Amino acid sequence: MNQMGIPEPAVRRLWSRQSAAAAEELERDGVYRPKEEYIRKKNDTISDFYLKLYRWYTAEAGKYMQTAGSYPVWMSLSEEHMLQPVEDTVIFCMEIPCSEYLLCNYDAWGYVVNYFYVPLNEEDRLRHEQELKKYGVGSDDELLLTQKGNFYPLLKRELTDSWKRVFTLPPRDEIHGAVATAWEIRKEWVKEIRRYD
Repeated sequence: MNQMGIPEPAVRRLWSRQSAAAAEELERDGVYRPKEEYIRKKNDTISDFYLKLYRWYTAEAGKYMQTAGSYPVWMSLSEEHMLQPVEDTVIFCMEIPCSEYLLCNYDAWGYVVNYFYVPLNEEDRLRHEQELKKYGVGSDDELLLTQKGNFYPLLKRELTDSWKRVFTLPPRDEIHGAVATAWEIRKEWVKEIRRYD
């Protein structure tokens, strides 16, 4: 049973699209760990935004498992929903022990990326929206991107505290609403590498 209350197999098949350089590093070193330079290359002008989010994510994930690096490796739970290969990428098809990855509610992660409140349910969402309206806050992101967060620190804290639910809020269904994250890929986990043609 994982932190979301979902039964976990001892080993799970997972898929991850990475740069071709990741495959070279894995072959050379026996392990691949995302580095800041890779994230900067991929995300260009919005790199600082993602680096900050990934650092937060890793710190929070550390409450559930030991993380081997600073930045997560995102993995699909089904081959059908994996990212498809594009130029200069590979797909790692892996079998990973459940103790080496963490499930994430991917829908909730989308809320975090957009600086939104992660509601427990519809009732909680409506309650939160009424609270924002009561204080004249048009949307959640105003609490982080404008001075309103300084005027309403409790609302701001409620918003950022809700983000922790990416690790505990059960997804709408395991395949569509969840992803796995690890902080490294080990050579012995990789069963197949698919290259872009």
